[in-house]
Amino acid sequence: MDTETRTAPTRDAADFYADARHDLTGPLHGVRVLDVTKVWSGPIASCVLADLGADVLRVEMPGNREGLMPPDIPGTGLSWFRQSVHRNKRSIGLDLRRPGAAEVFLRLVATADVVVENYKPGTLDAWGVGYAQCREVRPDVVLVSVSGYGQYGPDAQRPGYDPTTQAAAGWMALNGEPDGAPLKSPTFLADDLAGLHAVIGALAALRHRDRTGEGQHVDVSMLDSLLFSSNGYLTLGATGVPLRRWGDQADFVVPAGCFRCADGHVYVAVALDRSWRRLAEVVGRPELARAPGYATNEERRDNRATVNAVVADWCAGRTCAEVVAALDANGITAERVRTFAEAATDPQVHARAMVQETVLSNGSTAPLTGPAVKFSRTPTAVRSGAPEPGADTDRVLDEVGVDAAARERLRAQRAIG
Repeated sequence: MDTETRTAPTRDAADFYADARHDLTGPLHGVRVLDVTKVWSGPIASCVLADLGADVLRVEMPGNREGLMPPDIPGTGLSWFRQSVHRNKRSIGLDLRRPGAAEVFLRLVATADVVVENYKPGTLDAWGVGYAQCREVRPDVVLVSVSGYGQYGPDAQRPGYDPTTQAAAGWMALNGEPDGAPLKSPTFLADDLAGLHAVIGALAALRHRDRTGEGQHVDVSMLDSLLFSSNGYLTLGATGVPLRRWGDQADFVVPAGCFRCADGHVYVAVALDRSWRRLAEVVGRPELARAPGYATNEERRDNRATVNAVVADWCAGRTCAEVVAALDANGITAERVRTFAEAATDPQVHARAMVQETVLSNGSTAPLTGPAVKFSRTPTAVRSGAPEPGADTDRVLDEVGVDAAARERLRAQRAIG
């Protein structure tokens, strides 16, 4: 609701990238990251770092099947889950529970800038590769730990998953229809937010390291991340302000919500009184522009049902395209409610390279989601699909000086794949 008018673009992609360098993988070119993660919150953090150009080495169990959840991407035989979150990475098969594996891992740490992990607090310590051991071989290493509840506190040892975090944070209690049951997000919201905060923490710690030579342990909690991103509701809750569920409506502006059209729904958001005056003209009710109960947002909030009915009646006999076109022409924020399949074909989505046709590990191709942030000088891209588990083991071990004889011993111990 921050944008009230739409203006013609002032530049195109070619103009934006006119000074781009093409000899770098991105702004983090030259940074090495070890990814010791599972499921989504940790993997999405290392995915963003990989998208930004870092050399991300994924350390996973030999023959790892985690992350191969159905469905497969049609025509590829490969899981959407793994391809989405492990693209742009390399993979080494290393079982940190086996003899000799910790030594190999610490060799990798000695070459790394950042280690990202999201196991239960204390797990890496038990394997002999915790922060204390990592900083012995790389004193300025940045270890980023993502967990449900953080590295300390009374709940630190409790397992945490995305939906339970949404429940614990209070977020789920506010999601859904006013008279319905609490609902979780359809996406991995807590995981994604924790992953993004992990990236922010890693970059801030790298900046500090570059200035001072000091590494550190970065602690990211899924619960903390979701609370931080809850728009101040934790403050209101802490001070006793009652919060209620609004469904598709907004508490503070009216009208704002989904309205049924002849062929679907449109979300309309009117945040300013001048926008309401324009809307009143568009819907053929100019007398409501400054009428009591309509003129100000405060009045419209008190008159919510009646105001919404005016907009609903106008939308009902029109198509989504007609509604959006009429509102766009008058600088009123509105958008048809689309499916992801529809969004994937949108020209704006393609202009922003948010769908990138990518060659996968088996030679098939798939349209993977592109990086969100654009860099004019150091552009980023989906450079490769997710590797097969352990695909780069020998190459990576060569890089850190583990010779063929040592690798055979490690394979015999089932430490590497």
